[in-house]
Amino acid sequence: MRARSTIFTLFVEYVYPERAARVRDLVAMMAALGFSEMAVRAALSRSAKRGWVVPKREGRAAYYALSDRVYWQVQQVRRRLYGALPPWDGRFLLVLPEGPKERGERERFRREMALLGYGGLQSGVYLGVGADLEATRELLGFYGLSATCFQGELLGGKEEVLRAFPLEEAKAGYGRLSALLGQSPEDPVEAFRHLTRLVHEARKLLFLDPGLPQELLGPDFSGGQRCAASSFRPGRS
Repeated sequence: MRARSTIFTLFVEYVYPERAARVRDLVAMMAALGFSEMAVRAALSRSAKRGWVVPKREGRAAYYALSDRVYWQVQQVRRRLYGALPPWDGRFLLVLPEGPKERGERERFRREMALLGYGGLQSGVYLGVGADLEATRELLGFYGLSATCFQGELLGGKEEVLRAFPLEEAKAGYGRLSALLGQSPEDPVEAFRHLTRLVHEARKLLFLDPGLPQELLGPDFSGGQRCAASSFRPGRS
């Protein structure tokens, strides 16, 4: 767990729906997770330079607030982590965006599309199953991209669809998550660490498993791991 990524996890699980947290509270939580104050302040400073967080002061208290874009990302993570999967109507969503052209921005866009539940069917073609169309349009707007969107049914075999997603990596991730779910520390600090690690591992899985319906996956994917992980609902409303 890296400092900046872990701070994001704290905002997802403990700060939301607020979008700002006191620096001293973030430092205290991160200290319980094994991070030094220097590492936390450096991570927050780098995040501020990238525009991910905004420093604030209220009296003597120093805060960091999430930018609009990062707060939107937190909302998408929570929607996919804690929201119920919508029933699948048998249709797929295809998105063909015009760009981005710059390599680094293209990779960031690809990762954010994966966060929404899309896989790469081929270069420049994104395939979603149960993906949120409104969130997709919002993401395209953030990047200033126009796109052609299609919705349709699969007429051939499902193998090409499954290849669009890193499901083997997802299997390994569910194995790690299931192992964590088997633990239940009683010490409050250990319980905090454990929950944070659970949320951290679960949100990483969002980039690997778009929540494909079981009729597409077949019995080999789930084993008992995905079913066990699906009961993971520690979030707060």
